[in-house]
Amino acid sequence: MKKLFLWSLMVVLVTSIAGCGNLDLGADSEGSTLEKAKKEGKITVGFADEKPFAYKDEDGKPTGEAVEIARKVFKRMGIDEIEPVVTDFGSLIPGLKAGRFDVVTAGMYITPERCKEVAFGEPEYSISEALAVKEGNPENLKSYEDVAENPDVKIAVMKGAIEVSYMENAGVKKDQMKIVPNQPSAVSALQSGRVDGITMTGPSLEAVLESANAKKIEVVEDFKQPPEPRGTGAAAFRTDDEELRDAYNKELKKLKESGELLETIKPFGFTEDDLPGDKTTEQLCKGS
Repeated sequence: MKKLFLWSLMVVLVTSIAGCGNLDLGADSEGSTLEKAKKEGKITVGFADEKPFAYKDEDGKPTGEAVEIARKVFKRMGIDEIEPVVTDFGSLIPGLKAGRFDVVTAGMYITPERCKEVAFGEPEYSISEALAVKEGNPENLKSYEDVAENPDVKIAVMKGAIEVSYMENAGVKKDQMKIVPNQPSAVSALQSGRVDGITMTGPSLEAVLESANAKKIEVVEDFKQPPEPRGTGAAAFRTDDEELRDAYNKELKKLKESGELLETIKPFGFTEDDLPGDKTTEQLCKGS
């Protein structure tokens, strides 16, 4: 009798556990990120306040090179609304992985190190680096190597930015770098004399200096580019969101082939020379 009771109890438990497969246990039951975004007609996007890639305009609306590309691509995918989440650049990848947003559209460079953390879409642009200094360039800085050779020189750079690696590779010491959360902080550090220069991408530097109406600051015209491959940026997705990334890439390819990609990025200071060319994300993730 006791054996029969225990057997019956086991059958009930097994049946109950099997039935749990139909319960709503989280995001998986809602379908993939792509399915959820299409159903709701919106997608959550993370970006740093970094002109000209992604920032909020005077009305608080997200815009910029990366945002406008994403807006067009997602619209073609049947996702009409971008729900923005602004964060420091260095928090973008951790925030994406933690699920704070579904995609990063911040003009982030594709690098082998970052490819281990996220799934990049195909390239959207390719640009060079730049350095701004005090008027007259008193420290005669024309390369990252020049910074390394003068231990008293300090350069402001955004947290998580690729320029940190570029400077380290050129021999610049960590104590020569003042890590700042955003572009305005970098300009402020240079204007106040706390640093001797600031570095970021060319379009970013031009845009932030114009916005700040910065005085007695100049961009180094003959700045020597680092030996690393020219910076190439793209949208970033979680590694398990390949379906979303592939759908994004499909529509991005159409923008490139139609010439609409160039039309989209031109208002933000990009030119035909800044188009990504034939480089693929797979190649860039391998460091080639």
